[in-house]
This record gives sequence, C-alpha cells and structure tokens, in this order.
Amino acid sequence: MRKHGERRWGWGWLCLALPLLLLAACTRDAGGDIGPAAIDPDYVGGEQQWRLERARALQADDGWTTLVGLHWLELRAHYIGNGPRAGIDLGIGPPRLALVQQEAGEVYLTPERGVALTVNGEPLKGRVRLHPDRDEAPTRIGFDNGRGELGLIERGGRHALRVRHLDAPARSRFAGLRFWSPDPSWRMQATWVPHPPGQTLDIVNIVGQVDAMPNPGAVEFDRDGQSWRLEAVDGGDGLLVMFADGTSGHGSYGAGRYLDAPDPDGSGRLVLDFNRAYNPPCAYVRHATCPLPPPGNRLRLAIEAGEQAYPGEVL
Repeated sequence: MRKHGERRWGWGWLCLALPLLLLAACTRDAGGDIGPAAIDPDYVGGEQQWRLERARALQADDGWTTLVGLHWLELRAHYIGNGPRAGIDLGIGPPRLALVQQEAGEVYLTPERGVALTVNGEPLKGRVRLHPDRDEAPTRIGFDNGRGELGLIERGGRHALRVRHLDAPARSRFAGLRFWSPDPSWRMQATWVPHPPGQTLDIVNIVGQVDAMPNPGAVEFDRDGQSWRLEAVDGGDGLLVMFADGTSGHGSYGAGRYLDAPDPDGSGRLVLDFNRAYNPPCAYVRHATCPLPPPGNRLRLAIEAGEQAYPGEVL
C-alpha cells in the first residue's frame, strides 16, 4: 500500500526518538520509574536503533497497526463491502466490493462491477484465485484508491480475509512503546539442545486454533543460580522463542512475548538477548492470530528486559 496521511505519535515514540545519550532516561520499568543511565554507549546505540526500527515497522504501510479486520469465511459465498447490506461488512471502503467464493478448498474473488480494484499492484479485471499468506506469493487485493488492502490467511484448515488500511485507528492512535532499561546481563550465552529431525510442536494461537510448527530444538541458559529451558520453533531466518515469564501481566504483555535468536554455532552455542524481547501483534490490534507460548515455555523467572506492555488501547 502506498503512503497516505500524517502520523500522530504518542509520548513513547517521542521518547524513542531522543538522542542517544538520553535513551536510558526514556525507558521506564514496570512501575513507571525511570531506569538508570546506560554505561556502554555502543551497547546503548544498538538498543536505540533496534527500538526505533521496531516502532517504525509497527507503523509501516504494511505494519501490524494497519489491520482493521479479520473475517472468517463460513459460507461457500460471501458478498463483501462496507455497510449492513454486505454479507461481510469490512467497515471501510465502498459499499459493494466483491464476491468471495470457496470452491474445493480454494478461494476466489470476483470484483463488483464498476469498482476499481488491484491484484498485486495491477488492475483487476475479473475473477481471481486468492493465494493465502503461507504461499510463496500470496495474493493482495487493493481497494479504496490504494489505501486499503485485503488478503487471505489460512489457519487450522480455515480461511479468513485479513484487511488493512492506511487510516487504521491502531495506526493513527499509536501510543508508542515502553521498554525496561537496557541491561547487558540479560544478553547471555545459551546451549542448544537439538531434537530429532522433523520434530514438531503443537502451538495454540489466540483464537484457539492449533498448528504443528517445526521444533528443531530447545535452548538452555542459567540465571539466578538455576537452569532454564525454552523450546524454539523455526522462525524462517533463525529461531523464534515464544515465552511467558514472571512479568507476564505484571509489566509485560499478559499473553507472553517473542524473541528472535540466531541458529546455533558449530559448538552448539548461541546468544539470547532478552533486551530484544518483543510483543506479538495481538498486543496492539484485535485482528491478528498470534501463536502463544507452549506450556513448557512459561517460566517462573521474571525477565525484566525488553518490551513492556503496550500503553495504548488495543484496537
């Protein structure tokens, strides 16, 4: 989608945008207290850059805050549009947009006559198959003069239309991000415990669906005189660790957080940097299908590092 309109920023974004030496003064702990000043300027600089990029990605034209709807396809055919006369009311865009049909496990879209739509950036002239988000080349339907976009997702054998718009309330009312003060002690060495090839882990998402995700191994690390273990799943480019901890619901997002990690080196070692733990999309919008931490990844340990609970309204 193309850029459109001005953005309004909350205090959290302004805090992130302050100069390097003020980064630590802008981070707040779970109780709202200002954290201690950082010591290593190189370390602080890296953390500031990561936090800036994190906030920018959330508000990008294809960022999570542009979501305005998630509509499950329950019937063989749905008329979609904006208003009570539509079978699926998108709540935005033209009154009549298109006909969506499910046939033999596939989904097709036929545009309403006289409505200008695009498919992957090109004018849409007739019926088209919608390829879901997990395909190599998912289909993107543009509407509302390029401000809106809808695509197909597949979860647990069900299909849904995911709708984005550049004027989404979650984007225009973005409240900024809060973090614990950077703490190098939460950047730690971990040991890789590989699983047999092909092992999967059942992951439940926030709407109750279950997906078997590739589970190549687990990571183990020591903290506060104890050993802790977290299962990892394939994150595409490296590993993804989904975890809940003693701060979940008490300073951090209640459903848990995510942490990207590199693949282990040849000696089975890798670095876990919990200062870069971040919230799933469901912390900001109601229209995402976030995978949740598996039961074994719910730790008693309070990980007071990384992103805190979102201070704004979930829209």
